[in-house]
Order: sequence, then C-alpha cells, then structure tokens
Amino acid sequence: MTQGQKLKVWLGGLAVALVGLYLLRGVMLPFVAGMAIAFFLDPLADRLERAGLSRTAATALITGTFFVLVVLLAVILVPVIQEQVVAFIHRIPSYADTLNERINPLIIELKRKLSKGDMDKLRTSVGEHAGEAVTWAFDLLKRVLTGGLAIINVLSLLFITPIVTFYMLRDWDRMVAKVDSWLPRDHADTIRAQVAEINRTLAGFIRGQASVCLALGAFYGIGLSLVGLDLGLVIGLGAGLISFIPYLGTIAGFVTGIGLALAQSQSWELPALVAGIFVAGQMLEGNVLTPKLVGDKVGLHPVWIMFALLAGGGLFGFVGLLLAVPVAAVIGVLSRSALRRYLRSSLYHGHMP
Repeated sequence: MTQGQKLKVWLGGLAVALVGLYLLRGVMLPFVAGMAIAFFLDPLADRLERAGLSRTAATALITGTFFVLVVLLAVILVPVIQEQVVAFIHRIPSYADTLNERINPLIIELKRKLSKGDMDKLRTSVGEHAGEAVTWAFDLLKRVLTGGLAIINVLSLLFITPIVTFYMLRDWDRMVAKVDSWLPRDHADTIRAQVAEINRTLAGFIRGQASVCLALGAFYGIGLSLVGLDLGLVIGLGAGLISFIPYLGTIAGFVTGIGLALAQSQSWELPALVAGIFVAGQMLEGNVLTPKLVGDKVGLHPVWIMFALLAGGGLFGFVGLLLAVPVAAVIGVLSRSALRRYLRSSLYHGHMP
C-alpha cells in the first residue's frame, strides 16, 4: 500500500469510530465509566499481583472494596446532604429578606448617582446578559443530562459499571498485549512510544487530579460545614469534585458560598470565613496537593482542558465529559510529536544540503 492509501485507511477507521461513538453515546456511559475506573485501579491490581495474588483474586478484592466504599460513602453523605437541602429550602424566604436589606441601599445609591437613562441601559444590559448566561447554562446541562443520564442509563451505571470494571481490570494486561500484537510492525516502536507518553499524561491527570478533587471536596465540605454555612457540605463537595476543570470549581464554589453567606448572615464574619476557606484551599492545592499528586507530568494546558470538556459535553453529553480529557491527551501528545518532527524537517529549516 502507498502512503496515501494507508492514510485513507487510518482516516476511514477514525471516522467510523467517531460515528459509532456518536450513534451509541446514549448507552456507552457504564462502559466508559467502567474503563475509567479500571484504568484508575490497574496499578493497585499490578501491585497485588506482584505480591502473590492471582489477577482474578486481586481484581475481585479491589473492585469489591472500591464499590463497597462508594456505597458506604453514599449512605453516610446522602442523609446529611438531604437534611441540608431541606433546611436550605425552608430558609429561602429569610435569605430573600436578608439580600433585600443588603441590596436596597446599593440600588438607592446607584439611582442617586446615575440618571434615569443610565439606569435603564444598565438594567437592560444586565437582564440580557444574565438571560443569555442562564439559557446557555441550562442548554448545556440539558444536553449533558439527556445525552448520558436518562433514568435507564443511571440504572445501567449502577448495575453494569461494576461488572464492566471487574472484567476490564482483570483482562487489562491481556487486552494491552493483544492490541500491541495488532500494531503495524514497521511503526510499532513509534506507536508504543506515543502510547507510553499518552498513558503517562493520563495517569498524571486522571489519577492525580481525581485525588486532588477528592481531597479538596473533603476540605471545602468540612470547612464550610464547621463555619456554619447552610448547604456548606453540598457546596464544598461540588466545588471540589468539579475542580478537575481548571479554576471552575474554586470560582463556582467561592461565588456560591459568598452569595449564600451574604444571604444567611447580616454580619461580614461568615462571608469572611467562607472566603478564607477557599483561599486556604487554593494554597493547599497549589503548594501541596497538585505538586505531590499530579506533579509536572500532565502537559495539558488548562485552556485546552476547558475547551475539551465543553466540546465533549456539548457533543456527546456525560459520556463526552468522561472521554474529553483522554481525547485531549491523545491529541496533545500527537500534536507535540508532529511539532517535533516538523522542527527537525527540511520543511522548517528550508533546503538541506
């Protein structure tokens, strides 16, 4: 086959895979989740295997322990979260009164300093931008939910994911060896080198960032609850768990926490405490968690990660969110490799004697 024919074959295979992924996106959630969990737990299975356990025994022990811990955590957290949500709903009228008392003086001051025409322009501008932001957010949320979290998919996530995780984790090394045997012999070493770099990038991000998110979620949730913020556990856990999107978790948690603190308390003490918790969390993340758990091995720019997550969620729903970072890592590694080749080529240097 000529180089052009080989390229057509690879591009055709990629196109078929993308079309298949798009068509099957509604049923792929438990399989993608199971593969991600298996990838996360594979190093532990390898360690137990080296310690003398069979691969099946190690897989059964790890998978069972993992999902038991998840269930226990849910059993502990769900009643607490439910209690906070119910209390929050009951206190909404008092929040509205407190916010009204805080905002009214600001509105009166604005009216005193601005003309009627300026106030109308400001009101129109704020209303338009707020409406656009809310519409965009609900549209994205709708696509994510309808794309991956319909009721049947939630049930499949609960019952099928553990089974998929078990078999993927048990057969992980054999699957890797089988795929390796399919590589074109002339390019096997190059492909292995690229896959090794992709694996290093994914391991650094997924395993490291997952640990960072869990640690931040626990820190924020416990801290906000201790200072007495209503819905503090929910806000803290949410801020920590979405911290894999650069800056979004901290910003969303900070804005939500400060807003709720202002509505909950008429003094400035609670908002100051909430702000202090998020500042401390950022210092903990930047100086301890990320250097220790993630390090400098990721090589994925925060803007690239945010774009990949938004694009994946918009195109494929929740499945797209799960696949966004791996796809971004693959594209990033291949792009850097292509750039290195270009910088060494005559196309960059000009005519080489």
